[in-house]
Amino acid sequence: MSVLEHARILIVDDDETIRKSLATVLKEKGCLIDTAESGREAISKSEKDAYNLAFIDIRLPDMDGVQLLTAMKETTPKMVKIIITGYPSLQNAIEAVNRGADGYIVKPIKMDELLTMITEHLKKQQEARKYTEEKVADFIETRAKELDDRK
Repeated sequence: MSVLEHARILIVDDDETIRKSLATVLKEKGCLIDTAESGREAISKSEKDAYNLAFIDIRLPDMDGVQLLTAMKETTPKMVKIIITGYPSLQNAIEAVNRGADGYIVKPIKMDELLTMITEHLKKQQEARKYTEEKVADFIETRAKELDDRK
């Protein structure tokens, strides 16, 4: 099974064409897609649902993407956040990374590059989750043995 299958992805962009085209390509890869056209809508959705990854447009009608990054860091700290922009600048890229962006993509989006980036980030996320689960299992096993030894 590919890491893309069943990955929950939120696409935040005020451009309906971008939302629909990204959603179509990612659904074909087995991703579960949700969309938002504003920062407030994205925050609301991320408070209700868990996403593996979010694409965030740098320019939204109610806030900029960097502000949204900061807000979403609070609601979903483990979610991978990738900024999308049609207005690339070194300043935007640096600020986005400093505020917690995991990636930065320039429009027009090259789908093969996008899919490679998503796959790499989801693999890292999956490995981190597996590592955490193993550590928790080790802790529980050790603690259970300690409690048995006391009896």
